[in-house]
Parts: sequence; structure tokens; C-alpha cells
Amino acid sequence: MASNESAVLFDQPGPKGRKTIRIVNWVAGIVFAIVLVLMLMRLHNPPDGENQLSWELWKPALDSEAWTDFYLPGLWATVRATILAVIGAVAFGLVFGIGRLLPSLIIRTVSGAIVEFARAVPVLLLMIFFWRWFAFAGLPSPAYWAVVLALVIYNGSVVAELVRSGVGNLPNGQREASLALGLTRTQSLMQIEVPQAIYAMLPAAVTQLVVVLKDTALGSIIMYTDLLQESRRLGSMYFNILQTLVVAAVVYFIACWLLSRLAEWLPERMQRHTAAPAEPEPVAPIAIMDPSNVNQIAVAKEGVPLGGAQRQYHVHHRGTNASIRHWRQTRYDQGYDETHPESQIKFDKNGKPLRENPFGDLLKEAKPKEDKPKGSK
Repeated sequence: MASNESAVLFDQPGPKGRKTIRIVNWVAGIVFAIVLVLMLMRLHNPPDGENQLSWELWKPALDSEAWTDFYLPGLWATVRATILAVIGAVAFGLVFGIGRLLPSLIIRTVSGAIVEFARAVPVLLLMIFFWRWFAFAGLPSPAYWAVVLALVIYNGSVVAELVRSGVGNLPNGQREASLALGLTRTQSLMQIEVPQAIYAMLPAAVTQLVVVLKDTALGSIIMYTDLLQESRRLGSMYFNILQTLVVAAVVYFIACWLLSRLAEWLPERMQRHTAAPAEPEPVAPIAIMDPSNVNQIAVAKEGVPLGGAQRQYHVHHRGTNASIRHWRQTRYDQGYDETHPESQIKFDKNGKPLRENPFGDLLKEAKPKEDKPKGSK
């Protein structure tokens, strides 16, 4: 998969190009290793301070009490704000994303102004504004609601753009077909176009979850007790702020990595569920009397009914007795086809047709009507 994607982005390098890439990779690896060693040496022996690699500083940041009292409660606060912000952002994005697509000029203008304003204002500025507003209003947990509302507004504008772009990328034939069926422009948008756009934007929406999760860390500036704030509190207690921040960074990385894997797995899952199974089409024979034409051979071996000619409709034989241009008609004439009742006629051993009982009874022989002599009752 990776080789195919790279081939799409750029041409495969030749021997000289691959050699250059290997040299650059080795040089970059050596430079990274040197920088890492210098950082560890500086942490081990800082000019004015304590050894930051000492186990005495790392132990309080990794023991069980640190996880139960600080990291896990902070992680739960981060996840709780993330979940509520994602739900609100999806609702916000659907409302104003659809509003930007409606035929009404007033609704489109108002929705567009709100979305563009939400995209332009920084998230941190929104958090500070709502935090001060909710605190003056006396609302409970002003920091939590300020973080959630700011994330809803900003990420909702992103979802609104996803909805608008998803509908815009749909084929125009769907809208034209719905209008031809008598639906209005709004009905076509709500019943046909938007559901497809929502389904198509799910992978991008899952990717946006990573942004929401990371942006909750901005809430620590307004004293929201998320994972970052709790790690800072733990570091201020034991004077090991560097160690606690490193642990918090690892937790953030694992959470974002899991969401990224979900965003990569979701399109493959959706493609498997939406792709309909296709029956392989028959292929024309190599030559008119080629031995590989198994259908022609199988039909020839069926035999001729007693006192009759060759059957017009044969049993179903899979093979290559279909021409490329008229393969459907050939399949109907030369094989058993479920879509044509005439090709489902069955014969007994004497070559007479059998008629199927509609109530599911055994097949009975269809007897032709006999002409009665004149004057008989």
C-alpha cells in the first residue's frame, strides 16, 4: 500500500536517487543522535540546577499515586470536554453547514458570516472571553463550559466547511435526478445530498477529534483542571515539572495516535461495507471452436430429447460462451438466467416441459389439452 501511494505522489527514484536518499537518511539519523546525546548531557549536568535524569525526580512522576490522583482525573477531564465538544461541534457544523447551502439568501448570508467569524477568532481568545463572562454571571464550572463552548464554535465551523465541501463534491447528476423526480431544492439537499456528504466526511471528522483533544490543553490557561493542568500541579509539588510534563506528553501522544489509527481504519471499513459484490462477467472464447469454450462443450453433451430437437434453453453452464458485445443476450439464449422465466423451463427425461406449482409442490408434467370429438360431453 505504501509503495503504491508513493508512486502516485512522485516517480520512483533510480539507483542514483536511492543512493542519495540513503545518504541523507544516514546523515539525518547521525545529526539526530548527536542532538539527543547533547540534550541528555545537558539534563544530566545542567549549569545551575539539579540532575534532571535522577530517579529521585522521576519517581514521584511515575508512582501509582501520581496516576490515581493527578494523571487519570486530568485525562478524564480532557476526555469529557472532548466528547461534549465533538457532539456540539457536529451539531453546530450540520446546522450552519446546511444553512450555507439552502436556497434562501438571508439564511446563507447569516450562516456564512457566523462560520467565517468562528474560523477567524483564535480558540484561546474565545475561551478567555467565555470564561470571564460565565464567571461574572455566576455559572458553575465556568472554565469547563468556556473550554467546551470555544471548542464547539471553532471546530463546528470546520465541520460546516466539511459538509459544504462534501455536498459540493457530489456528482451534479444526483441533484438533477432528484429535481426531475419532483423534489424541491431543499428536499434534495436534506434527503439525498447531505446524508451522502455526512457519510463521506466521517474520516475527516474523526481526524478533527485529534485537534479537539489537543486544544483542550489550552484550558489550563483559564485554570481548567485537564491533564496538562494536573501534571503542572504535580510538578509544582515535587519540583519536577519537566518530568511530569514529559509523562503528560506521552499520554497525549498515545491518545492522539489511537484516534489517528481510527481515522485510517474507518475509510477501509466504510469501503468494505459500501462496495457491492460484483459477479464476474463472462469472457468471450479465444477462438470459435477453442476447447476452452466449456459452455459450448457442456451444451453439446446435454443430448437431444427423444423425438425432439435440441433444447432452446439450456441449464446454466459457466464458461466463456458469451461474446463481448452481446454477452447478456448470449447468456439468456445459451444458459440458465434467473431474470428470464422463459429460461427456467425444465424438462423431464422424455423432453417434455414441466410446469412449476406456484404453491411449492412437486413439479408436475404439463399435459397438452386434447381435442374432444364432436358431440362428446
